[in-house]
Order: sequence, then structure tokens, then C-alpha cells
Amino acid sequence: MRTPLIAGNWKMHKTLAEARELVAGIRDGIGDVAGVEVLICPPFTLLFPMAKAVAGSTILLGAQNVHEEPQGAFTGEVSATMLKDTGCTHVIIGHSERRQLFHEAGDRLAKKLRAAAAAGLTAIYCVGETLEEREAGQTHEVVARQWDEVVDADLPVDRLVIAYEPVWAIGTGRTATPDQAQDVHAFIRGKLAGTFGEGAAAATRILYGGSVKPGNAAALAAQRDIDGALVGGACLVAADFTAIIAAASAASAA
Repeated sequence: MRTPLIAGNWKMHKTLAEARELVAGIRDGIGDVAGVEVLICPPFTLLFPMAKAVAGSTILLGAQNVHEEPQGAFTGEVSATMLKDTGCTHVIIGHSERRQLFHEAGDRLAKKLRAAAAAGLTAIYCVGETLEEREAGQTHEVVARQWDEVVDADLPVDRLVIAYEPVWAIGTGRTATPDQAQDVHAFIRGKLAGTFGEGAAAATRILYGGSVKPGNAAALAAQRDIDGALVGGACLVAADFTAIIAAASAASAA
């Protein structure tokens, strides 16, 4: 049984005071919720203070990006070892905003995944298609390309989480239907099996990301191959984020 993971990607939001208030609300809101892992991914500036804010709780800490080199003259960048030093256990790699706005391509993302694994971090590797690609019937082709150019059997699969994030649903209010999301998740599970074997495929979590909200979280969580969510805007409001966590917990207990 795969334990659902609900990850909150804060993106470029929250001052220190706002972040402390948010984490306090999440801690209060999840209470005794069981059967689900919770992860927050604040901006780099908040990692150390948020490590203190989640101390003593079950909330995990992750980062939104990482550089592929362990150290060097890379102004403005942060290495996997540095992330580990802050208390991070996870890091998001290949988010569509990194691909589109910062032109990160497969060869670089492949290096980032390996750097994260070498440092002992779990990578949340993001894949997904644009609206034009979906309307052209190219969803599986795009996801397969994003997989094949980055993932192969040399990666430690126990340090890998996949997030399917249809680009057309990120921050738009549009969401893939549960059936649409399940179709792609099942396809990704097949890619996992082809690369790592059936056992690893059955054990690896695949998250859905794309305008996940309290109103659609339960229907998404009920799908066979959806193992949680990579949450954007809704993770910035404690009540919304904890409602999504509760929906995942209920689905895992069903």
C-alpha cells in the first residue's frame, strides 16, 4: 500500500511571519490525521526557519529547485548538500515553470535528479503536457519523452516520486478530470515498470498537480494510481491545504 503524499509548493510566496503563521495553521489543522505524509516546499530563504517551525511534527521539508553541481562558482544557486543541511528530505525537479521560464532541459534535469539522490534527497520529478499538446493527442508521447530523457535504471527508485502536472491546469483553475489524470498516472506506472520492474512500479508514488483544491481532492485521491498531490495555490491557505490532506487520509483508509 502506497502512503499518499501531499506536497505544498509555495513557489515565490510568504514572508517569514506569514510562513510561521501558515505552518502553525497546518500543524493545528492536521491534528491526528493518519495514513498520509505531508510536505511543505518553501522558498530557499525560509528553509532554515521552517525546519524549526515543523520540528516535533510529522511535516516534512522540501525545496523547489536544486543545482546539479555539489559546489562551485554558481551565483544564486543552491546545491543538494546545502538543502540536506537545512533539514530538507525532498526537492522538486523539472516543474513546468522551471522548464518554461528558465529553459531547463532534460539533460540538466537528469543531472539534478542524480545530484539529489547522491545527497540523500528524494526527488519529486515533474512531467506533463501543454494544452496544445493535449489537444493534439500527444500527452503520452510528451510524458514518455520527459521520462526517457531523464530517468533510467541507474537512479535509486526509492529516492524518486513522480508528479504529473498538466501544464494547462497549473494556476488556471482548470483541472484534469479524475479519469484524465488516472489515464496518465497509469501510463507513468507503466513507464516505471519498464524501467525499474513491476515491484518498484507498484511501490513508487505518483502525485497529481494542477489546480488541486478541497473540492476536487477526494475524487482525485480515489483513483487507483493517484498517490497524493503536488499542491500550488491551495497550499498557501492552511484550511485549504489541510482539507486536501484530510481527503487523502480518508481515501487511504477507504
